[in-house]
Amino acid sequence: MKKETVAGFQRLACLRSIALRVFSTVAVVMAMLPPAFAADTYPSRPIEFWIPFPPGGPTDASMRVLLDGAGKALNQRVVPINKPGVGATLAASVMSQTAASDGYTLSMVAANIFRMPHLQKTPYDPRKDFTYIIGLTNYRYGLVVRADARWKSLEEFLAYAKANPGKVTYASVGIGSSGHIAMERLGKAAGVRFTFAPYKGGSEEMMALLAGNVDAVLDPGWGQYAVAGKVRALAIVGESRFPRFKEVPTLKERGYDITASSQVGIVGPKGMDPVVVKRLHDAFRRATQAPAYAKSLEAIDLEDVYLSSEQYAKFAAEQYEREKSSVRELGIKLD
Repeated sequence: MKKETVAGFQRLACLRSIALRVFSTVAVVMAMLPPAFAADTYPSRPIEFWIPFPPGGPTDASMRVLLDGAGKALNQRVVPINKPGVGATLAASVMSQTAASDGYTLSMVAANIFRMPHLQKTPYDPRKDFTYIIGLTNYRYGLVVRADARWKSLEEFLAYAKANPGKVTYASVGIGSSGHIAMERLGKAAGVRFTFAPYKGGSEEMMALLAGNVDAVLDPGWGQYAVAGKVRALAIVGESRFPRFKEVPTLKERGYDITASSQVGIVGPKGMDPVVVKRLHDAFRRATQAPAYAKSLEAIDLEDVYLSSEQYAKFAAEQYEREKSSVRELGIKLD
């Protein structure tokens, strides 16, 4: 073989080796960079939004108004999918284990998501397994009975329950929910033993109350039933009275230092692209400022409490620790 031919092969091999090294370096660098192209075209298809309550309830209705507004801001459909169960934590729990972190699967969460890991073993860790997108609202809680119930006041209700241990039944959304925790704290403070009946959603528990299957409900979302004359509020379980029901005292006013609150927000799976997170945050923030959404909150007495992505992540870490202390205080365990 001629020397020129050998030299040509050697030069070709050298160039090929250099090209391979350059390609490998570029591939490594590209792998380390965020998927800019995917983020720039996001969203290119409908987004699934998982709601942890059955359809037809007050939160479900408000969320659907919000999703409609967010869809318009994103120029893409945001599709509501109801996944109730496990104290309103099933949706986010399943999402954290199964959904890709591409921003096409999101979930609503409330306080239970931070409490449940302290009650039983969970497949998720709220400090690590979610991307916190935006904090939306805060539930306002109240203790209500049917309008035709024998109890006209909180004092009458507690006196009857104390005289009849275990006879008074109450409902809330799921074991370990904010309503469940608050009612157990009230029972402990008043020396009363109630019987708890968990339900999957607000509409189900209110129907159970109106049908006479339970005696009381401690949860949000009862305002429309009170306005319609179907239920009577005995106490507000919060820091202050409701604007629509100023005549109803708080538990604190009646001598019980007990409140219940539950921040409602939106999360995605861990590891989401910050560009996608910002796009989602801005779309949902815009949707919260629409008059239709504000009206939906007013109808169920939800308080507008906005948290940015950073604020919501910080809140989540702090709430996780607060829930740990609360569960230890009551000694509740599901395992």
